[in-house]
Amino acid sequence: MAIPHIILFGLFAVICSVALAADHSPLQDICVADLAGPVLVNGRPCKDPKLAQADDFFFSGLHMPGNTTNTFGSSVNLVSVAKVPGLNTLGISMARLDYAPWGLNPPHTHPRATEVFTVLEGSFYVGFVTSNPENRLISKVLQKGDAFVFPVGLIHFERNIGHTNGVAIASLSSQNPGAISIGSAVFGSKPDISNVILAHAFQVGKNVTNRIKARF
Repeated sequence: MAIPHIILFGLFAVICSVALAADHSPLQDICVADLAGPVLVNGRPCKDPKLAQADDFFFSGLHMPGNTTNTFGSSVNLVSVAKVPGLNTLGISMARLDYAPWGLNPPHTHPRATEVFTVLEGSFYVGFVTSNPENRLISKVLQKGDAFVFPVGLIHFERNIGHTNGVAIASLSSQNPGAISIGSAVFGSKPDISNVILAHAFQVGKNVTNRIKARF
């Protein structure tokens, strides 16, 4: 028995609506985030557009080097909607990344954003790992002026492989990309993940997981 055209049309509409259920395009010129607003939404509520000011779309400080005197020798200055309310609903953000010689931005993911990593100064070894079951490492050495793409959600890293300081700019396809550092998330969670679970997952003894936890 043939399915009526109206049912086929309905199924097509449902399929299309699911396929398009990603971040939506803005429905108005601006939606400056009300960072102090009490309303909780998936994103940020908008304040009255008539109250928008130039400073809602402005940030100063990307010319300032970050502090790289830490364990990893790297620093990230993220310019997201939390710092520039005018980014709300626009689906973009950026960051300045500074690296000491041999500094590392350790393996991490951005759950809501693809990243374009562009080298301004220095030489970098970068890469990302595809998902199971392949777990394929795709990596490359970058020089000044080079750019590399890290697909959304995939674990990636960057290491300065030169004897001088390195600087890069990251462009991200979300106003709030998020960052999950693998080491600190797994070994520095609060409350902590049981050593029984970690020892089993990483196929090591509990004494090893205890030592790693102490570092985080």
